[in-house]
Amino acid sequence: MIPKVRKAVFPAAGLGTRFLPATKAMPKEMLPLVDKPLIQYGVEEAINSGISNIIIVTGRGKSAIEDHFDVSFELEHNLETRKKKDLLKIVRDVSDMIDVSYVRQKEALGLGHAVARAKDIVGSEPFAVVLSDDVIDSEVPCLRQLLDVYEFYGASVVALMEVPGDAISAYGVVDAEPISHNGGRDRLFRVRNMVEKPKPADAPSNLAIIGRYVLTPEIFHAIESTPAGSGGEIQLTDALKYLLRSRPVYGYKFEGTRYDAGDKLGFLMATVEYALKRQDLGKDFRAYLKTLPL
Repeated sequence: MIPKVRKAVFPAAGLGTRFLPATKAMPKEMLPLVDKPLIQYGVEEAINSGISNIIIVTGRGKSAIEDHFDVSFELEHNLETRKKKDLLKIVRDVSDMIDVSYVRQKEALGLGHAVARAKDIVGSEPFAVVLSDDVIDSEVPCLRQLLDVYEFYGASVVALMEVPGDAISAYGVVDAEPISHNGGRDRLFRVRNMVEKPKPADAPSNLAIIGRYVLTPEIFHAIESTPAGSGGEIQLTDALKYLLRSRPVYGYKFEGTRYDAGDKLGFLMATVEYALKRQDLGKDFRAYLKTLPL
């Protein structure tokens, strides 16, 4: 029987230097996309995929993340006293939505290192990894799409997206063969190899790994067996390459739209498109955009 995935790890110890000075005193994961912080979109995706046990890997200066998912007695009392029931529900829903644990990553030494910090809490179970920089808008949550593949094959699965041209050098890229799944051969791949940030001419494909993973517990041994690269960082892509020696790894080209909210332009694009989708904002915001001399 294939073990159920019950936990999701959220690496959140990075410095967020691309958003300075905004992130000098505020975690990048708390940057608001319309009216919710980035990390909450990822947490809601996990919940909507059937996972409510969340492990957040934090670092120095990240206490705002813990405060966000904690109970806020003063705020709740204030809203209750002022009969602001709608706002009170929003605040309480945030603190009630998950069972959350925190573990510290004292130095940002790569995504592989961040995932390894969660080992004691994850234990010997399969688990998901969600990077909140990648905001994915999809009818079926991206993580749920990966979990469906995991529950069929019982193996690690990474999210894939086609990336054009020179942009491929910013990603981990897979060499993979398509395999039949649910009557098609255009979404599921058996991974043969992975390359971290290749030059465009050296990229084995245009399929890049995006920030959603479902991993079997063998990944922890693979991380421990992976030597550190430049800057002393341990990359999760390198650990997955090591895992390929003994275990299959699949890639799934998810259905949906991904926004790179760790990039300023991507963040702005996500803000505009999410605002336009909102029932309470979309109509007026669209009318405003039409008045701009673009």
